[in-house]
Amino acid sequence: MCGISGIVNKNASAVSPGAIKGINDLIAHRGPDDEGFFLGGHFALGHRRLSILDLSPDGHQPMHYQDRYVITFNGEIYNYLEIREELLQDGYRFVSKTDTEVILCAYDKWGPACVERFNGMWGFCLYDREKQVLFCSRDRFGVKPFYYADTPQKFIFGSEIKQVLAGRGGPAVANMGAVRDFLIEGYSDHTHETFFEGVVALPAGHNLVYSLANHSAELSRYYTLAAPPEVEALDEPSAIARFRAELKRSIGYRLRSDVKVGTCLSGGLDSSSIASLSAALYHEASPDRFQAIHANSGIDEIDESAYAREVAKAGGIDLFVIEPSADEFIRAIDEVVYCQEEPFAAPSIFMQYFVFKKAKEIGCKVMLDGQGGDETLLGYERYYAAYLHSLPWRDAIGELFVMRNHSKLSLSELLGNFMYFSISRLRIWRLRRKFAYIKPEYLLQFPNIRKLSKGYRDIRAMQKLEIESFQLPHLLRYEDRNSMRHSIEARLPFLDYKLVEAAFGMNNHFKIKDGWTKHVLRVAMEGLVPKNILWRKVKLGFEAPADAWIKAASASMRATIGGSAIVAGMCKEALNFDKIDKVTFWKLYSIAKWEAVYSVHASRIPDEVRAARPAQSGAFAHRTPTAPSAVQVRSGRFD
Repeated sequence: MCGISGIVNKNASAVSPGAIKGINDLIAHRGPDDEGFFLGGHFALGHRRLSILDLSPDGHQPMHYQDRYVITFNGEIYNYLEIREELLQDGYRFVSKTDTEVILCAYDKWGPACVERFNGMWGFCLYDREKQVLFCSRDRFGVKPFYYADTPQKFIFGSEIKQVLAGRGGPAVANMGAVRDFLIEGYSDHTHETFFEGVVALPAGHNLVYSLANHSAELSRYYTLAAPPEVEALDEPSAIARFRAELKRSIGYRLRSDVKVGTCLSGGLDSSSIASLSAALYHEASPDRFQAIHANSGIDEIDESAYAREVAKAGGIDLFVIEPSADEFIRAIDEVVYCQEEPFAAPSIFMQYFVFKKAKEIGCKVMLDGQGGDETLLGYERYYAAYLHSLPWRDAIGELFVMRNHSKLSLSELLGNFMYFSISRLRIWRLRRKFAYIKPEYLLQFPNIRKLSKGYRDIRAMQKLEIESFQLPHLLRYEDRNSMRHSIEARLPFLDYKLVEAAFGMNNHFKIKDGWTKHVLRVAMEGLVPKNILWRKVKLGFEAPADAWIKAASASMRATIGGSAIVAGMCKEALNFDKIDKVTFWKLYSIAKWEAVYSVHASRIPDEVRAARPAQSGAFAHRTPTAPSAVQVRSGRFD
């Protein structure tokens, strides 16, 4: 797990060592163990290393192979041992024990199609000297980031947006379409655009081939989520067995490491399943006790620490419990905003940030986490609406009463959710009333709401939208930034692509059954996870004491919102904070604080706000953001 950087000058001038080192230093936190560079004349590659596999100097990057290839790679190829063995049989020889070298050999053998054989998470750029191209790739679900800007003068890429901003220079300009979607509809990371004009993400499951000869960039998709026919045909016992086997294999892959591995443990179903199964596998190979970290809100109504302790006791796990205070929250605000790079929807992000901070303190360099379980196994209660649409109306009525018994929702709440998520006009009407103080041009079109509401009438289509666009991507951004800010590698067993396909493809009646969400996981983990956790109704996660925290910082937050040019430019009248709900108040503050930390310039409302927004490209000017605290960096090697 590392950080990558790249600059291409289109005018054929050499990239200076200072230029590539400057943007590479901005991600020193992603790789404190080593740094390196490759200068290729009018282009340059940079790398920061977090040593996980083969801790020796043999793992140094950018890594060279056969005097033809050079790679800068961020991520993990979990099945690298299996691919390595296949390549050995074909006559390839290896110098290191890294997965990085496996990528180089695999590309030499299979070309761009090599990524279809990888099971892992990645963002990398591989220079092919013979073809004079940069082959860039991002993993199937976008677990690892890859940002870039393609201007008339430069092509710049990196693991974080701040590198791209710095590489281009000039003021940072807000992408008002993204700001609008976040504030009004509650969506972010749902397109390949970012909150900064002209900075885009390489879409998940895509490759980008950049020609160094004519400076053209060709984007191609190598992966599309689909239901395997053999999974669709499975009966329930076979589907559960298949899922259990894939989950065990996925976790086994993610325990491969030359450093200590631990896990996040909220006490919910997903994290408890990962912790319990991981501990069992870990203890088969190591005499050491497996470690887990829990974040406690300190609020009785949302306190899950007793569940986490029960899982830890049953699995022989050493549990560390943290309880961040309001003062810690306030002190961390600038740092977390800088770390996240774009606005985020709730203070719960801070709880995750403090968990990874604790992981660094106890020397746990790799942490497992449960992202993806809800999206692939229909875990959110709002998915009930899509499930009910899949049933004959008589069955749907009966199912409503069962759902009431096995969730925290009342019958009226279930019916309300069904109407709200199924009927786009109802949601749009409500949002227009809620945001009546926003200028009308921001409230004309709601393409995201319409698209999702249509998806709720086809449960599999809805899942695909949630995984690819509207739910999972922003959670992955939070996870990546919070973990890497503390030099921690986060691994996500539920997002192993074979496991995702097994869950996505199985009969939906196995995922929601008798009113229980994620029914297949509950049954698959019987005998391993304590029963009262398997059959819990209430889902929380690392819930922050948001009310207390916001109350403690309220005066400062209001002042920040009041000083925001972006917020002021969107409003047709002065804000009345007493009439704004807590969720919207936080989003307004997140926008305003992001604007302040990154010195973002407001822009006019773009035409794209009035309709579905296409991808942005072209030349835009940006200014280098300043981190709230200096980062210590070491001198690297230039190859």
